[in-house]
Formats: sequence, C-alpha cells, structure tokens
Amino acid sequence: MTILITGGTGRIGPRLLPRILDSGDDCRALVRSGKTVPTGVTAVEGDLLDPESLPQAVKGVSAVVHLAAVLRAENDEDVHRVNVDGTRNLVNAVREHAPDARFIMAGTTRVYDADLPRPAREDDPVGAQDAYPASKIIAERVLRESGLTWSVLRFALVYGDGDGHLQAAPRVLASWKWHPAQAMSLLHHRDIATGVRLALTGALDGHIVNLVDDAPASAYEISRLVGADFPESAEPLTNPWSGRADGSLARQLGFVPVVRSMYQAAAEGAL
Repeated sequence: MTILITGGTGRIGPRLLPRILDSGDDCRALVRSGKTVPTGVTAVEGDLLDPESLPQAVKGVSAVVHLAAVLRAENDEDVHRVNVDGTRNLVNAVREHAPDARFIMAGTTRVYDADLPRPAREDDPVGAQDAYPASKIIAERVLRESGLTWSVLRFALVYGDGDGHLQAAPRVLASWKWHPAQAMSLLHHRDIATGVRLALTGALDGHIVNLVDDAPASAYEISRLVGADFPESAEPLTNPWSGRADGSLARQLGFVPVVRSMYQAAAEGAL
C-alpha cells in the first residue's frame, strides 16, 4: 500500500510517519521546500495551495492521510485558506489522478457545541466560532461531497511523545477560566496511528468518528500530573459534559486505544 501523508512535518505527522512505516507500508509525505522527513519516507515537494504541485504527490497512491492544517494565524482568512481551500485542492487532485484512493482526514472534536447535555456524538449538530474548528467543518463537507471513499477522524486533545500539549494545558485552560473539575477528552499520538491503521483497512469508510481515550481528564488532574498549579474551586460546573466527546462509534467499528488514559502514558514515560 502506498500512502500519502500531508502535514508530515507538523506536530502530528513526524510521530505518525514512523508508526505507519513500521506497518510495512510505502509512505510519501507532501512537504514544502527545505523540509525533511524520517528515513524511509519519500518526500514529494508541493503545497496544498499550489494545485499544480499536487498531481505528482497523489499519482499511484492507495490512500491519503490528510493531517495538514493551520490551527491559528494572524487572521482567520489564512486559516480558512489552508484548511478549506487546501483541502479542496487536494480532494480535486485525488479525484482526478487517484480516484480509487481512500481519503482519510483529520478532524477535531472542537467542532461541537459546548452546551450539549452529554458527551458530543458524531450526529450532533456542529458549529464553531473559532476559525480553526469552523474551517474544519467546511473541509469535512468538501470531502464528504467529493464522491471519494472517505473517513473523518475527529481527534480529541492530542498529547504525548513529548509534544508539550499537556504541559501547556494548565496555563491555557486557566487563561480560559476553566473550572478545575471541567474534564476534556484526550488522545495519545500512539492512538492516532491506531485510528489511521483502522481507517486504512476500510473499516471506517463513510464515517465521521470521534477518537478519544477511555478517561477524560479534568483541568486539575492534568495540572497535577504535569506539576503545575491550577486555581481550585468547589463551585458547581456550568456544564459537566463540555469538552468531552463520545467515542462509542469508533469502538463499535473496531477502534481500541492502546493508551487508555494519560496516567498510563505517564507510567510508560510516554508523555
């Protein structure tokens, strides 16, 4: 199987690529000029915003794993340009030059409304004010309407492998005035690979799935684990479900996380 991965030099890609290589698949990575990829990965120079550079990347591939995205920028237009226009350019290239390829796109559980009466499910309405999740909602629709064989993996907060996400979380959540008991769903980098491998088999075709571990963690618990302070409070939570996503559908389709909680990751030295 030949797999093209976009975003191979970002936060997730360098951690996913070696794990895909370990499965014995042939990996390509779409990279900008001057970027490097792990040994064994074929780098194809190109840019999502340059449609003419994409055919050489997608020709002959069995699957595309689309990780590339901009989370924040100086203006919302730049986020939209990469996440929506870039996705559309890639979809068009695959449709023309590799129409039988499976297209797997990384999404985010941040697309859900914060006021749901339970953990967010894939069939819940989506809508977001922030540029990143708002752009991902549009990009998902572009893929679903493409006519390609597709799946969307909505990641919870990704952490582990030294990426610094959990370590930064107490400061960020305190700036957002999170309640210390407010919990969020998490996903270790190892289980991005778990989900992608499952999607490559076709088990997730035509599905949007939430990928989460087994144990949402509160702001207080995250802070304690990484050795940071967090404001304490015994006031009631406004909505105890905000920040949490339901992973039942993914499990019904065969997803089993290998890192079930941040405590397991800590015990294994994998934070």
